[in-house]
Amino acid sequence: MSSIAATITPRPRYPKGFRPRRGLNWGFLGLLYTSFYMCRYNLSLANKAISDEFHYTHAQMGQIITAWMIAYAVGQILNGLITDQIGGKRAMLIGAAGTIVMNIAFGAASFWGLLWLFVLIRGIDGYLQSFGAPGMTKIKTAWFPKIERGGFAGIFGFMINLGRFGINKLGPALLSGFTILWMIKVPPLHWRWLFWVPSMICAAVAVGMALTVKETPEAAGFPGVIPGDVDELGRPSTEVRATVGETLRKITENPAVWLVAAAYACTGAVRQSVDQWFPRYMQDLYHTDLGSARFQLLGFLIPCVASAGSLASGYISDFFCQGQRAPVAAVLYLIETVVVLIAAQFHTANAAVFFLVLISFTVNSTHSILGTAAAMDIGGRRMTGFASGLIDSFQYFGGSMAGFILSPLIDVSWDYYFYFMVPFGLIGFTLMFLGRDVVARGSNQ
Repeated sequence: MSSIAATITPRPRYPKGFRPRRGLNWGFLGLLYTSFYMCRYNLSLANKAISDEFHYTHAQMGQIITAWMIAYAVGQILNGLITDQIGGKRAMLIGAAGTIVMNIAFGAASFWGLLWLFVLIRGIDGYLQSFGAPGMTKIKTAWFPKIERGGFAGIFGFMINLGRFGINKLGPALLSGFTILWMIKVPPLHWRWLFWVPSMICAAVAVGMALTVKETPEAAGFPGVIPGDVDELGRPSTEVRATVGETLRKITENPAVWLVAAAYACTGAVRQSVDQWFPRYMQDLYHTDLGSARFQLLGFLIPCVASAGSLASGYISDFFCQGQRAPVAAVLYLIETVVVLIAAQFHTANAAVFFLVLISFTVNSTHSILGTAAAMDIGGRRMTGFASGLIDSFQYFGGSMAGFILSPLIDVSWDYYFYFMVPFGLIGFTLMFLGRDVVARGSNQ
């Protein structure tokens, strides 16, 4: 018992009023990013409706998915660098404005039904949404010391999954009709409303975020509360800007960045295989209606267990592994591989629900501790935008394979679905297990 207690790092003490102010900051940032996810995962719910209306194959729908993923990945690199110059708040507001406009445009494009137009609009949306993650992570790095970043990453994961839960509830309701206050009946709506309604939600939250969020504790009247970075001369600094040259050199020359990024590509391939295709998987194989109790259960459990995994992995890496992320990630990748292999052996609707939930638990756990916590550790206050953007870009380069590789396989047979995910769990485990010391040395902020 005493040996376990000795491994737990004590939580820092803060001045009166700091935690509530940080909570307010975090709340509006988290809600804005939640609305980003509602504007992102609406496509997975509209997938079959779009395909049925315009007679698109799985591979053609995969083109729309791939366009978003690739544009988002490239945007993460470019916009991460930009974010370190303009600040996280401006970056997030640019992303919000962009996704609002593009989701409205995607819904409007339903009147023409041109594949190239859907691909173009969704690609632009991907690029603009990529301002969000670097912006949010940069602000959070200034407000959280290293020992709390794993926990924050877990909470960040919860907000992401709140967005997924929200669209999983809202989307089927829009498609099947609903009643407001037991009086006003809204009939079933066209799938284009899956893009228009989340845009309205995002716009409302963006206004609240613009009015409340401060980029640093210093800007909110709490100087010196969170330890700053160390500059080139070894002096402590609370500065949150860095030159482009310094940022490029320090981040790209850090081997931990590339190791974490490569593992994160494996996370993305599995995560997007689940997130982009699980509604269509249940619809095609088991004829599951989006409004059915089974889908509603799955739509609730996937973000619920994903949040639990994000929180648990973050706090474990903070308090039991002293802020080390790679060992926890390695274990999760190994568990994920076993779960996916077992999932491929079962072919019932109930088994599909069970294993999709388990996979979501493991993959979202690595998503939070590598893409958020590890990026914050590596980049510090001044360079987290680019560190986060570069690492996160690999998640979406990996995730794009759920579009351009997995979708043609699905056109052949859904039997390939789970087997497609297996190699990525094994590669992720190998990278994090063998490279754990490299990650530890490169994460010294």
